[in-house]
Amino acid sequence: MKHRRIPKRRAALAGGAVVALVAGAVTFQTANASEPPAESAPRTLSVTAAGKLASTLAGELGSDAAGTYYDAKSKSLVVNVVDKAAAETVEKAGAKARVVANSLADLKSARTTLQQDATIPGTSWATDPVTNKVVVTADRTVSKAEWAKLTEVVEKLGGKAELQRTKGEFKPFIAGGDAITGNGGRCSLGFNVTKGGEPHFLTAGHCTEGISTWSDSSGNVIGENAASSFPGDDYGLVKYTADVDHPSEVNLYNGSSQAISGAVEATVGMQVTRSGSTTQVHSGTVTGLDATVNYGNGDIVNGLIQTDVCAEPGDSGGSLFSGDKAVGLTSGGSGDCTSGGTTFFQPVTEALSATGTQIG
Repeated sequence: MKHRRIPKRRAALAGGAVVALVAGAVTFQTANASEPPAESAPRTLSVTAAGKLASTLAGELGSDAAGTYYDAKSKSLVVNVVDKAAAETVEKAGAKARVVANSLADLKSARTTLQQDATIPGTSWATDPVTNKVVVTADRTVSKAEWAKLTEVVEKLGGKAELQRTKGEFKPFIAGGDAITGNGGRCSLGFNVTKGGEPHFLTAGHCTEGISTWSDSSGNVIGENAASSFPGDDYGLVKYTADVDHPSEVNLYNGSSQAISGAVEATVGMQVTRSGSTTQVHSGTVTGLDATVNYGNGDIVNGLIQTDVCAEPGDSGGSLFSGDKAVGLTSGGSGDCTSGGTTFFQPVTEALSATGTQIG
């Protein structure tokens, strides 16, 4: 049976889910960290290889591990540890070790405190392995009284957290990517997937919460919701109901597309690219993991990937990728592609696992 392609932008559905953009870059500091003398130079690794090594070392180190990130300049994996014995294990494995003040348990405890004592709309926090802290960001809607409360909570956490302000406003964006539309709204298709041999696609959960039947940019109905999770998470699954082609690709908006062969976990320092219909293709770096964003109205999303990739309203629901691997679905934020910003993404690996789907 022949499949009709969604005209003409190649159903490769690039896109953006809720775009979390924070105006202004995060300043990385290393005051908490010291680097023991290396016995040998760290191995040169690809991002994928670094991610695999990070997983292996996390299992070996256990509670001695304190986070990892990829150093794109040296093409090496950096592993935070809490003692010199663990540092030796890291260096023997071919990674670079940093002895830091805060363990992962310390940072998790700080995040728990923030959730209990500082759940304020217009805020986010993410674990940053470069600073070895939880970075707390407040947007322009946070009042002086709320800022004072945040400051008090963060100061009590000592060296486990730092606070910063952004001029933008955290919000989910219902619009744009390689467009899918419904009920007066517009979002982006993230990645084509299969479930039980049947074609589906992933998009943002805040999109599927409000729209159940989806059409292409020409108004042809192409799918119906099969699953939706928002807030908490931010992913939605749509089952194709139309006879259309559904390649495992992302639209690059230059007449070509990027084939997607699978999905990977994000690593801090990973170089990533986002595609969406409003701002098309932009690239940047993963700057934090396990981020929590409070969009207000009770819409709190956890476990997000934080990046310095820009996005704007209309990039909601689409794809974040690294090479031929799917990484995330744009979730929300503030900023724009003129002044820059921070964008948050729902991890694709979690969405695939939760929905029982696979890339392809």
